[in-house]
Amino acid sequence: MPSVTETTIIPSPVDKVWPLLRDPALVASCIPGATLLPDQGDGMWRGSIRVKFGPTVAIFKGEASLAFDDAAKTCTIEGRGIDGRGASRALANGLVKVSGGATTELAIEGSFTVSGPLETFANAGGVHVARALLAEFSTNIAKQIGPTSAEAVAAPPAAAEISGFRLLWRAFLSWLRGNSK
Repeated sequence: MPSVTETTIIPSPVDKVWPLLRDPALVASCIPGATLLPDQGDGMWRGSIRVKFGPTVAIFKGEASLAFDDAAKTCTIEGRGIDGRGASRALANGLVKVSGGATTELAIEGSFTVSGPLETFANAGGVHVARALLAEFSTNIAKQIGPTSAEAVAAPPAAAEISGFRLLWRAFLSWLRGNSK
């Protein structure tokens, strides 16, 4: 079961970042290729992520439960998903922790399992892909904060579709940095 421990800095104060992270629709809009279905009122959030690998497009559908602790500024996530062809399945859990002052440190600790055709890729490069996604997410969430953040929150634009090749390139660079230490 691969694990992920990653930290990123968002160049905005915690008191502006935490309320945005409590909004699942806004968070989904900051994840490249992600869409979120309307809240079903059952405590589960459902959506999908679309990843393009050259001419091939993979769509993964899933659901997650979120538990927020406002005092500690943490969110516990339990999720599962299946690719559109039904051949690969994924389970994930994690803890997102926010801290800082004038800038926000976003720390993620979690683990995931993937079964099916994507298992080998996930076990070999999943952590690096997660790092690349977190970097893109941090950039996109930072764009939501600014002098007109109320306007940005009211109508968040969707993040650009995720390109498998761009994501793999960023994952490769992450792997190189990790091996050069």
